[in-house]
Amino acid sequence: MGDKSISGSTGVSPRQASVSALRERPKAQVLIIGGGINGVGTFRDLALQGVDVALVERGDYCQGASGASSHMIHGGIRYLENGEFRLVRESVVERNRLLKIAPHYVKPLQTTIPIFSTFSGILSAPLRFLTHKQGKPKERGAFLIKLGLSLYDFFSRDGGSVPRHQFRGRETALEELPRLDPAIKYTATYFDASVHNPERLTLDVLQDGEKAGVGSSLPGGSARASNYVSLVSTDSAAGVDAGAPGCVLLRDELTGEEFSFQADVIVNTTGAWVDLTNEALGAASRFMGGTKGSHIVLDHPELLEACSGREIFFEHTDGRIVLIYPMGDRVLVGTTDVDADMAKDAVCTEAEIDYFFDLVGHVFPSITVDRKHIVYSFAGVRPLPRHDDTQPGFVSRDYRIERREPAAAGDSATHGGKAGVVLSLIGGKWTTFRALAEHLSNDVLRELGMERKVSTAKLAIGGGSGFPKSEDAIQDWVKRHLAPGLDADRVSGLLTRYGTRAEDVIAYLNAGEDQKLRSTNELSVRELEFMAANEQIGHLVDVLIRRTSLAFRGLVTGELLNEIAEVLGGQLGWDSAKRESEIHHAQEVLLRFHGVTVHSLVA
Repeated sequence: MGDKSISGSTGVSPRQASVSALRERPKAQVLIIGGGINGVGTFRDLALQGVDVALVERGDYCQGASGASSHMIHGGIRYLENGEFRLVRESVVERNRLLKIAPHYVKPLQTTIPIFSTFSGILSAPLRFLTHKQGKPKERGAFLIKLGLSLYDFFSRDGGSVPRHQFRGRETALEELPRLDPAIKYTATYFDASVHNPERLTLDVLQDGEKAGVGSSLPGGSARASNYVSLVSTDSAAGVDAGAPGCVLLRDELTGEEFSFQADVIVNTTGAWVDLTNEALGAASRFMGGTKGSHIVLDHPELLEACSGREIFFEHTDGRIVLIYPMGDRVLVGTTDVDADMAKDAVCTEAEIDYFFDLVGHVFPSITVDRKHIVYSFAGVRPLPRHDDTQPGFVSRDYRIERREPAAAGDSATHGGKAGVVLSLIGGKWTTFRALAEHLSNDVLRELGMERKVSTAKLAIGGGSGFPKSEDAIQDWVKRHLAPGLDADRVSGLLTRYGTRAEDVIAYLNAGEDQKLRSTNELSVRELEFMAANEQIGHLVDVLIRRTSLAFRGLVTGELLNEIAEVLGGQLGWDSAKRESEIHHAQEVLLRFHGVTVHSLVA
C-alpha cells in the first residue's frame, strides 16, 4: 500500500480504476463473487499462487455477514455439543495462528462463564447431541462446562499460547467480578480472542492479494478486485460469445454500466446469498438456510467497569449463547440466532433489544441498561446450510464446497469438463477464514491443473508484519514515529487502525500540510485523502463504518458528515449535489440498518 494519486480533473477514483481494470481485460482464470472475509481470503491465497484471479463485491468489502459478526476469533466451545470436533480443533488452531500472523487486529480475550448450577443439562445434552432437534433448552451446569473446557484445552495444547481454563467458587468469583449475580455457584474462565477491526483486517487481506499480483505482465496485474460490482446473469453483452464457458454479465453499481467477464472457474462466496447467486449463474441450488444474529453497542461506563476487561460468555435460560464484552470504551452485547427472512433487511429489532436487556439483567442484576445507552446496532445473516427442523443453535458452523457446472458452460466434451465450473462455499466462520481459503484455493488449483506454491499458515497479514510484540514495544514504536502534528495519541491511533502499515500513512501525512478535522481528533484531511487514494471508497458511509470505527462507537455527527464529504468530494470528483447525496445516503444507512439518527447540517 503506497501513495497513489487521484486525478481531480478526470474524476477517476481508485474504485473506478479497479472497475476499468476488469472491463478492459474481461477475463481471468478465476472470478470470485463475494467480498466478505472468505472471498477475500481466497483471493489472497490464489494470488499468492500466481493465479490470474479477479474478485467482485456488490457492496463494500466486509459489508455483509463478515462485518456483522460478534468480533470474536474463537474455537467455538459450544460446537463440541454438536459433535463438531473437527471444526473446533481447526478453529482453535486457526485462532492461535491469527494471534501470531494478525496481531495488530486479533487480540487475546479473557472470557468468563457465570454458572448457576452444578448438574443442569446432563440429561438433556446427550439427547440434543444425538438429534439436534429435541430436548428442552437448559442452562449448562458446572459439570458439562468443565467437561467442555477440558476438551477445549486438549484441542488447544498444540501451538497454543493461551492459559488453560480455571474454575472459581462463588466467593472468589464475586471478589473478581463483584457485580455478577450473587446467585452464581461458580465461574469458569478461559481465553479465546477477539478482532476489534474485522473490516480493516479484511482490507489488509485484500491488499495483500492485490500486492501479490502486481509483478504480473498481465494488464492490470494478475489480482484485480473491485467493490460495488454485482453479478447480473450469465447473459453476454454485445460482442462476446453467449455460449462461452464461464461468461457472466457484471454491473458497476455506482454507474449502472454493464460489461461481460469470462473465467475458467467461478467461486461463489456470497454467503447467505449463495443460492440467489447460483440462480443468476444458471446453476440453481438450495444449499442455504441462514440465521440472523443481532448485536447492540452500549456507551455504559458502569457495565464496562463491571466486565473488568473480560468477555462474559454464557447461556441464557432459553439455551441461547450470549455475550457481553468491552471493546475500547464501549460494550458489545449479542447475539441472537433466529431463522432469517431473506426478503427483509437484517436489522436489530425492538424485541431483540428487549432480549439483550433481559440477559444483561440476568448476569448483572444491579446494573440498569436502557435504550439511551445504545449508540449503534447491527445484524447479519450467517451463511449456514439448510437445516429444516434442526434448531438454529444446532446448525453446523462447519463449511463445505459444492461443485457444479452452470447452464452456460455448454458441452462438457467441448470444454474438457473443466471450463465454467462453479464452486459454491456453504458455511464458514471468521475464525477459520485462512484455512477455509486454503481449502477452497486447493480445489480451484485442482480445477486449473496447478500446484500450490506458497502456504499462508505462517505468513503475516498486512500490518501484522513486524507488529510490536509487547506494550513496551508498542510505546517504543509510537515514540519513533512522533512528528510535528502527530502526538502520541494520534500515532497510537494510526497504529491501531493500520498496524505497521501506519508507516505508509504517517509518511503521507508528513509529506504535506495537514490538519485534523474539526469534528474529531481521530481523522485528518490527509488521512482521508490517503484512504480515498488507497482503499476503494465508493460512498461516504464506507469511511464511517468500515474504514474507521466512528459509527460503531456512536461518534458520527452532522458536522463530521459534512467535513468528510468535503474532503472526499475534492478527491473523488464529487460536485456539491453528489456531496449532499452522499450525506443523505449515510444518514439513511445509519438509521435504517444501525438505529442511529444523525441530524444533517445540509439544508
